[in-house]
Amino acid sequence: MGTVANLLVCSFVVAMAQAEVTLEADVPFLKVQHKKRTELECCFTSNVPETVTWVRHVQEGKKIKGPNEVNLTQHITTGKKESCNTLKFRPAQLNDSGFYQCLLKGSKLFTHGTYLHVYKPLEKTIDLSENTKNQILTAEGVLLLLCVLLPASTLLFQSKRLTVLEQKKMRKEEENIYQGLNLDDCCATYDQIERSNAHGPYQDVCNIMEEEEDIQLEKP
Repeated sequence: MGTVANLLVCSFVVAMAQAEVTLEADVPFLKVQHKKRTELECCFTSNVPETVTWVRHVQEGKKIKGPNEVNLTQHITTGKKESCNTLKFRPAQLNDSGFYQCLLKGSKLFTHGTYLHVYKPLEKTIDLSENTKNQILTAEGVLLLLCVLLPASTLLFQSKRLTVLEQKKMRKEEENIYQGLNLDDCCATYDQIERSNAHGPYQDVCNIMEEEEDIQLEKP
């Protein structure tokens, strides 16, 4: 019974100690450029003095190692302002990436924590001045204009060429109409038509008997 009573008392004391600490929300994710200054914060309120230690979790492959206490160096320092503890990076290095938390040793609580991601921006493969960029844009505009005008000019030239060929074809067809005709036959036919128009109308035999006019009829 004594052992059970001691456990209950210890649990009650721990619960009371935890109840005296209120954790505030932390920034869940922070992205920082390489060699830039930054700082992390863990904020809480407690009725009892708390000793704060910063710890870090690091992912190596598929495993997460930690929490390990953060080693303070020249570029990693701690500070305090109001109800928050700070971890300062001056500046942040690539190997500083990880999940950071504050460990409250008095109440044995961890704050919510912040994941710090330090990245290195991509470097320019070709460093061009503004004047060079403007010249490249101008050249691209000229090339684009040529790509539009050249096909249009080609189509216009082809259209004129087809029109000329069509006109030549029509003239050749007109010339071929008269190639198979005999000019002598055409002249004889024309003379016959002219003679028929020069003579008077045909007359009936009965009209000759009734009218005693001496008109020579042409046999049809």
